[in-house]
Amino acid sequence: MKKDRVIENDELRDEYKQSDFPAPLVRGKYVNRLREASNIIVLRPEVAEAFPNEEAVNSALLSLLRLAQTTTRLTNRLS
Repeated sequence: MKKDRVIENDELRDEYKQSDFPAPLVRGKYVNRLREASNIIVLRPEVAEAFPNEEAVNSALLSLLRLAQTTTRLTNRLS
């Protein structure tokens, strides 16, 4: 049975040097991935003031979607 490796110094240093890392450091390595796959939406300040939290925003948008779907179905039936 192998023994567990003991880490002697398990504390963070105050400063790190680039040579402390095995691979070369690349600034902004994942920035494109974050821009493409981000689900963050920024509301205008006046809109954000109208809602106390995320749940209120989602509830209002879901209600609007349901209303739009109902209205569209009714309009299609009358045509």
